[in-house]
Amino acid sequence: MADNAVQRETVLSLRETIARIENRRLAGVVKTVKAADPAGFRLRQEGTPASGRKVLPLGIPDLDDLLEGGLPLEGMTEIRNAQTRDAGAAAGFATALGALCQRARQQKGDDGAPVLWISQSLASTEAGLPYGLGLSAYGLDIRSLILSLPRTVKDALWIAETALSVSAFCAVILEIRGNPASLALSESRRLHVRARAGRIPLLLLRQSGHEEASSAFFRLHIEPAPARERPLPDGSMLCGSIGHPVFHVIAEKSRSPAPVGLFLEWNPHDRRFYPVEPLPAAAAADPEPAHSVARLSASSGRPGGAEPLGHLLAFPRAS
Repeated sequence: MADNAVQRETVLSLRETIARIENRRLAGVVKTVKAADPAGFRLRQEGTPASGRKVLPLGIPDLDDLLEGGLPLEGMTEIRNAQTRDAGAAAGFATALGALCQRARQQKGDDGAPVLWISQSLASTEAGLPYGLGLSAYGLDIRSLILSLPRTVKDALWIAETALSVSAFCAVILEIRGNPASLALSESRRLHVRARAGRIPLLLLRQSGHEEASSAFFRLHIEPAPARERPLPDGSMLCGSIGHPVFHVIAEKSRSPAPVGLFLEWNPHDRRFYPVEPLPAAAAADPEPAHSVARLSASSGRPGGAEPLGHLLAFPRAS
């Protein structure tokens, strides 16, 4: 009986350590701690809503509740897309978060705090480079944007770790393609600790990557969603137009025990997100135009099966 009690205590202690590393609550455990661990993670009592770290509320109650108050301003948040064709949606969502970080620093009187975007060469080759005029129209101040294009993942990690020690940046975006071996759990842990120590939000933009163990506070899976039509002053919608971008945000790693999906629309003029309802499948598909032309089939009038070709014995000799 004593051995079983010791084993249970060991397992419970291990669960508490893992929960403390991931900075999350452990269900069924109430523990009051008054100190902070060496890595800079502030421990808190179970059930306390305040996590003791700075966050940036996104204005969406459901999303802010999942993120325990908002986007962490001291630590790493992972943003990923599963397929290369969705890289634009993930980059657009990360850009919107960077614009929100810029506005937060501007409201504090720090207008010159830049956003550092680190794009490893393989990621930029597959998905392209950020376009300045497009970013400006999207709500990001490109006068306070620094773009770095390292060749290897190790170089990108070195630049990110160095930048996180400089308090001048309002946000650091690290764009990596896939799940390279040089960015495993230990490297993720080191980046997260550097971001916590430097009090800078780090957005790990994982392009075409799958889920893996990470030290990030949260992991968000981004998928593109159909945009709405542009509203007119009288309240009607401009038929055939394309409105603001819409994202399907799936919180894969959060306080929720199961992934939670939300549909958010980004308004670049207001620089804020708005919750929207998903479009039905019929509305999301391209409607049939009123002036459509009947499509002709090359196989119309033919019998159901293909004609037999017979046996080809030899080609005719060329003269």
